[in-house]
Amino acid sequence: MRDHPHEGAAAPGTPGDAGRDSGAGSGAPVVRGAHADVPEVWHGSATNRVQWLLAAVGAACLALGVQLAVESTWTAGLAPLAMAVVGCVAAGLLVIFGTLAFVHVAVRVEEDHLEVRCGHIGVPRRRIPLDHVVGADFDPQVTPRHWGGWGYRWRPEQGTAVVVRRGEGLVLRLGDGRTFTVTVDDAEGAVRCIRGRLGLRGASRTGA
Repeated sequence: MRDHPHEGAAAPGTPGDAGRDSGAGSGAPVVRGAHADVPEVWHGSATNRVQWLLAAVGAACLALGVQLAVESTWTAGLAPLAMAVVGCVAAGLLVIFGTLAFVHVAVRVEEDHLEVRCGHIGVPRRRIPLDHVVGADFDPQVTPRHWGGWGYRWRPEQGTAVVVRRGEGLVLRLGDGRTFTVTVDDAEGAVRCIRGRLGLRGASRTGA
């Protein structure tokens, strides 16, 4: 009879049961905490209203080309006038597209990829699987001078970038050794989200 109380008291206090009750050593609380810190979807954007002024210049070039085509008599010289009209129209369209496409950028981080959409119609667009990302960094000062201008840029020694304004940006380090930079507000939040997702994906692979 004296052995029964001893056996009943010892069972809840065994190390194995304590570990199962508290989760200690299993790693489960850490994974749940990581999930809590990583948002399901992160999205941010950046806008440069100065680009609208350049778009207005493009519209003026386009309007000039149309005016020359409509109001000119075409008697002074067909070839020079045609070249002037085509040049104004082409320059106007190029400037309008080049500025409006990069007046705004939207970045979205989901479970398995990052997507960047330029302009209000989302073109050009780039989608990067997180399986291709090895790291994410915060750059406090991205400038067009570093990349040779605004828009979608590429430099052999730096990689690829989408630059719509000066300021903070997100830098992705890809598995092939290249980088991808995008100017976006709250870039630090994007870095935390991506690093958290990379950690979760690495933990799931290790667990598998």
